[in-house]
Amino acid sequence: MNVNCLIKRGVTMLRSFAILFGIGFIIIGVLGFLPSFVEQENLFGIFRVNFEHNVAHLAAGVLALLSGLASKFASKMYFTIAGVVFALLAVFGFMEQDEMLFEMIAVNTADNVLHAGIAAVFLLLGLGSSD
Repeated sequence: MNVNCLIKRGVTMLRSFAILFGIGFIIIGVLGFLPSFVEQENLFGIFRVNFEHNVAHLAAGVLALLSGLASKFASKMYFTIAGVVFALLAVFGFMEQDEMLFEMIAVNTADNVLHAGIAAVFLLLGLGSSD
């Protein structure tokens, strides 16, 4: 399948990004449940995770995947809304002292920096894309 075929099918760059991020989040969510990838509650020894955090990754992945498969508008809305959510997670994560966001999601500084970066990329994709 070549690029022209995908364009004819209406698969835009934005939708492709949503599908790719969806697959990525789902993979990260699954890896967070596998002990061989989690060392002392840290995914890859870096990012703090727990059951709730992994479920959140899976949910974000499923939503991204569904929006990418649905339409350009759905992808744009996903990136915009998820961008705001990830920005809030980063802000609240940096403010939290005991590393438990909302008393249920395990986070650390690496998570907060990553959430801020994801927020920036998502907001650029959601708000910067033309209709």
